[in-house]
Amino acid sequence: MNVRWGIIGCGDVCEVKSGPAFYKCYHSELTAVMRRDAEKAADFARRHQVARWYTDADELINDPNVDIVYVATPPSTHAYYTIRALNAGKPVYVEKPMAVNYEECLLMNRAAEANNQKLWVAYYKRSLPYFQKIKELIHVQRIGNIQTVHTVFFQPPEEEDLIPEQHTWRVKKEIAGGGYFYDKAPHTIDVLMFLLGDVVEAKGIVSNVGKLYQTEDTVSASFLFESGVVGSGLWNYVSSSRVTKDLTEICGEKGIIRFSTFAFTPIELETESSVEYFDLPKPQHIQQPMIQSIVNEIRGIGKSPSDGKSGMKTNWAIDKMVGNLLPN
Repeated sequence: MNVRWGIIGCGDVCEVKSGPAFYKCYHSELTAVMRRDAEKAADFARRHQVARWYTDADELINDPNVDIVYVATPPSTHAYYTIRALNAGKPVYVEKPMAVNYEECLLMNRAAEANNQKLWVAYYKRSLPYFQKIKELIHVQRIGNIQTVHTVFFQPPEEEDLIPEQHTWRVKKEIAGGGYFYDKAPHTIDVLMFLLGDVVEAKGIVSNVGKLYQTEDTVSASFLFESGVVGSGLWNYVSSSRVTKDLTEICGEKGIIRFSTFAFTPIELETESSVEYFDLPKPQHIQQPMIQSIVNEIRGIGKSPSDGKSGMKTNWAIDKMVGNLLPN
């Protein structure tokens, strides 16, 4: 039995990161795509050899040849399309962040439960060998009991950030939930929860230091994991190109693990006796291992590592860091 996928929002993220994986995974096929722009929907379908394309999401959702819906629209419509698909009796794989805020994530999970349907979130790094290797190093206590974690991400402005008329939805709160912090930082926060357990306390300081757009461009945060591990982070999306950084350091009683969220620099394991490196590059279609895990779960084999419950916890953490949620 093949799992038949339909995509709502076949834009840039579907070209390489996810789209080809739906027809390259075992027991998986891509049978329909939807985009409001008919010309672009037809073009995507032609280039990826997809049988049907739509400009109306409901037509795709109700297509009997679609078993599961992948929602790849901007975050402001994640909850809307996800809930419509779940109510139609279809499981959903939704892009990250799961929604523009924690409250919408609650509604999505309630819809999944009410309709007895599965809901997965595209925190695909959980399925990648790179991050699974880090989890293995922690599990076998190569650096002993974990004490702290610190993450830093500095990125210069994108070209379109410098011209107000060219600003993308990623810096518009009503569409993205926030600025680049909501677009990129959730990957890091989710990876840390995959490695270290849930974040149970979080707070932050938010600023717009570059004043290129209306949303935040710099965030400093502190957070606490359920295990007692203490974490801190600093994100800056308007940095100088000379201070570009993508580094997370997990410190234990016997050593330290260093890695990147996006750059896939070799994992560094430093202990008192040695320094080891593990080079695990990202796959061509970076979401393919996650998509394969979902296909396997639908077919009754194993369980995918990122679902609606874990995705919701990531939204809770980032909302707490930027002050969108009241204290507990």
